Amino acid sequence: METFEYEIKSGKRFEFGKNWKSFLATLNDEKIRNVEISLCDMLKIDNLKGKNFLDIGSGSGIFSLAARRLGGSVHSFDYDTVSVECTKELRSKYFSNDNNWIVERGSILDKDYLKSLSKFYVVYAWGVLHHTGNMWKSLENVVNLVEKNGFLFIAIYNDQGIKSKFWLKIKKLYCSGSVGKFFVCNIFIPYFFSRAIIRSIVRKKNIFAEHRKKRGMSVFHDWIDWLGGLPYEVAKVQEIVDYYESKGFELKNMKTTNNLGNNEFIFRKRT
Repeated sequence: METFEYEIKSGKRFEFGKNWKSFLATLNDEKIRNVEISLCDMLKIDNLKGKNFLDIGSGSGIFSLAARRLGGSVHSFDYDTVSVECTKELRSKYFSNDNNWIVERGSILDKDYLKSLSKFYVVYAWGVLHHTGNMWKSLENVVNLVEKNGFLFIAIYNDQGIKSKFWLKIKKLYCSGSVGKFFVCNIFIPYFFSRAIIRSIVRKKNIFAEHRKKRGMSVFHDWIDWLGGLPYEVAKVQEIVDYYESKGFELKNMKTTNNLGNNEFIFRKRT
């Protein structure tokens, strides 16, 4: 706990939980349903009945909620204390006193905590492992949490070389204090908004609504998450594929990007 607080105060960690708490105020049934659809589409399943689901870095808790609504038994954990509160809030609202949804504070880098967990049919860590401060150790630690023939669903920031290094500096500036945060937001939020408006006009589509449908997320909260998201690490697509294939996994589905966003991977554990 003390380490967590120190990292935030020293500008080494973004307060992800506060951003997710703000997002929960915008949550509605449409967003929850969009999350359910996105899970089913990527995993190529209809439901999670009789299956268990591990949500690493549960954030707002919306994907844990979706997994539970799809019939799975869910175990959620997050390093960020406010994120844990957010997930508990969703559980209380939608599945009060439910023994099939556990919410805890924990870290994917804490070996003792990981030993307390069982193996899971779906291990989900979307946009999380690159924010731990030790991405490759985190990628390694998830291996033993997936049961044989189970699925690993991860999303990792795409390595864009110089561009990625530039954004690391921006994130450090954002987390440096109120002045840095003000400076970064007042430059980039208007830029992101203008770009989204132009893209909406050119493509004749509402970019904001389209973003929400993808994963049920708010584009504004994703912008803030992007601007401040420290720790921050990246990887190339082939690096991730090669690593998990060497660990006995088979790539089943993938969505890649040519920009600074996340590459999404679905692996199935063979051994």
